[in-house]
Amino acid sequence: MAAEVHPSAFVADNVRLGEGVRIGPFCVVDGDIELGDGVRLASHVAVAGRTRIGPGSRVFPFASIGHEPQDQKYHGEESSLEIGANCTIREHVTMNPGTEAGGLVTRVGDNCLVMIGAHIAHDCLIGDNCILVNNVTLGGHVEVDDWAIIGGMTAVHQFVKIGRHAMIGGASALGTDVIPYGLARGNLATLDGLNLVGLKRRNFSREEIHTLRRAYRFLFAPEGTMEEKVADAEKLFANEAGVGEILEFIRGSSSRGLCTPARDVA
Repeated sequence: MAAEVHPSAFVADNVRLGEGVRIGPFCVVDGDIELGDGVRLASHVAVAGRTRIGPGSRVFPFASIGHEPQDQKYHGEESSLEIGANCTIREHVTMNPGTEAGGLVTRVGDNCLVMIGAHIAHDCLIGDNCILVNNVTLGGHVEVDDWAIIGGMTAVHQFVKIGRHAMIGGASALGTDVIPYGLARGNLATLDGLNLVGLKRRNFSREEIHTLRRAYRFLFAPEGTMEEKVADAEKLFANEAGVGEILEFIRGSSSRGLCTPARDVA
C-alpha cells in the first residue's frame, strides 16, 4: 500500500516512507527521516533531524520530534532519534536527538505510550512498554528500563536511572535512581516500597512478589551499609527471580545516587 500524504503537508524528497504511511494535514517532515510501515502522523506534526519512527507508531497533533537538543553544549553535530515500533506519541510531546556527550542518540523502545506534553530530552534511553503520563519531563541522559511508568507532572533529573517495572508517582521530583520494581513518589521523591500493582498486572506470581518484598526489606533496613547488604543479599537470595536484577542495578547506579526510603523499613 502506497503512502498517503495530505496536499497541505510538506515532506522532503529524501524522506523514506514505508508501506501504508499516512501523513495528515499541515505536517512538516524534513530531514534524514525514515517512517516505518504503517506510521501515522495525525496533523500539524513536525519531524526533523536524523529521525527514525518504527512501524505502526502514531504521532498526534503538534508533536515536535527530532528537533535539535535544548543543550548549550550542542553545536550542530550529527545525532539521531530512534523511536521503536507501535509507539503512541500524543499531542505536544517533544523528543530531542542525542549529543556528543551522550553517544549521539536518543532512543525510545517499542510499544511505549508518551502522553500529552511529555518531554524526552537528549541522550535519554527509554526501554520497551514504558508509559510517560501527561507532562512528564525527562532531563538529559535519563535511562528508563522496560515496563516503567512515570506519573503525570513528574520531573526527572539528568542522568537518573529508573529500573524495570518501577513506578514513579505523579507530581514527583525525582533526583536519584529507582531500583527495578520500586515505587517512588514525592518532592523530592523517596522510595515507598515496590510497585505491587504493576507487578500483579504483569502476572508476577505471589511467590515472586513475596521474594522481592523480602529482598526489599533486607536491602533497605536501617542496619549496615548498602555495600554490605548487597554482598549478603547475593548469598541469601541466590537465583531468586528478580533479586539479582535489583542488586546489579544498585551496583551500577548513576552519579545521582540511589533513591531510598524516607522512613525505616519494617
